[in-house]
Amino acid sequence: MSDIDIPTGFRFAGIASGIKKAGKLDLALIVSDQPATCAGVFTRNKVVAAPVLLTRPKVAAGQCQAILVNSGNANACTGAPGEEVARTTAGLVAAAMNISEDLVALASTGVIGVPLPIEPFQQGLPALVGALKNDQPEVVAKAIMTTDAFSKMASAKQDAPEYRLLGMAKGAGMIHPNMATMLGFVLTDARVEPEFLRTALRTAVDRSFNCITVDGDTSTNDTVLLLANGEAGGPEIKAGSAEGEVFLAHLERVLLDLAKMIVRDGEGGTKLVRVRVVGAVDEDSARTAARSVATSSLVKTAFFGEDANWGRIIAAVGYSGIDVDPNRIDIDFNAVAVTRNGLSTGPALEAEASEVLKLDEFTVTIDLHQGAAEFSYYTSDLTYDYVKINADYRS
Repeated sequence: MSDIDIPTGFRFAGIASGIKKAGKLDLALIVSDQPATCAGVFTRNKVVAAPVLLTRPKVAAGQCQAILVNSGNANACTGAPGEEVARTTAGLVAAAMNISEDLVALASTGVIGVPLPIEPFQQGLPALVGALKNDQPEVVAKAIMTTDAFSKMASAKQDAPEYRLLGMAKGAGMIHPNMATMLGFVLTDARVEPEFLRTALRTAVDRSFNCITVDGDTSTNDTVLLLANGEAGGPEIKAGSAEGEVFLAHLERVLLDLAKMIVRDGEGGTKLVRVRVVGAVDEDSARTAARSVATSSLVKTAFFGEDANWGRIIAAVGYSGIDVDPNRIDIDFNAVAVTRNGLSTGPALEAEASEVLKLDEFTVTIDLHQGAAEFSYYTSDLTYDYVKINADYRS
């Protein structure tokens, strides 16, 4: 905990309520001491879970004070009964905290299509509220995990004016752009102009959670919430200011740190790979090419096999949909050149590149030689264990 900066005016709690088996943490609560300015980004899946349906309009109104999260059950594809459970749980939190129900946001993660029981909330909320403390965000990070191998937190601190940002997230499978399938909660004690808060979150998500992929699936529950309660006491941070640029840089770093942790934790994954496209005509083209390579199953299995199969990479660039000249493409694994002008640099360098692939983290750089724009995606390898984990996920 010594390396995590906790914003002032937030409290955290997590308990085992019985939604999960074997007494695992599965219910979490984040509370701001006062109503906070809030912003949110949600799934683009057309099949949307009950907590997202309930929370989106509340966040659009611009204020939030409490976030209730459960793991082990997504409360998705559960119809009107699932929506009623969501409304009831929000009401229980509001009553317990003596706040308006409009200030309670919900998030759920877990199995889709299974009714979410109300009893764990009814029985567990008094203990959850009673456990709230201002120095234990890690209990929330643990309680929101599903197939995650480890909890995920990142933070940043600004000295003048002083404020802090703290982010936590869950995600390991069903990770794909728009957004990564995940839950993410970012808290700051800075005072931030509402419209800038929304813009900053969208920008930071686009440069982090929308730039990672594990398996090409996008969930029904994706939610990222950003709460700013102003408890640090500094001046309001506004768009177009130097302070605004600094705040955005901190936010982007926290979200990118979390995003990379999610890829590192990709179900069954053993490698974190940065796919960096440079020399593109514009950023959109670089993003498109990088996404095509990062999401290719053939590329990802080659990473797992530690095979410097650059042919799969150049093919993925070729079918990405952007205009490229294959005779000008260069590909490097870290600093090892495997392709120059669309041709192999020879077996000796390819063997050297295969050694790079033995690392648990490396970069593939693809130079299109068309312009000055670049973009990076983060991906994992695709392994036998991914199939094992997801084949019996519900058992």
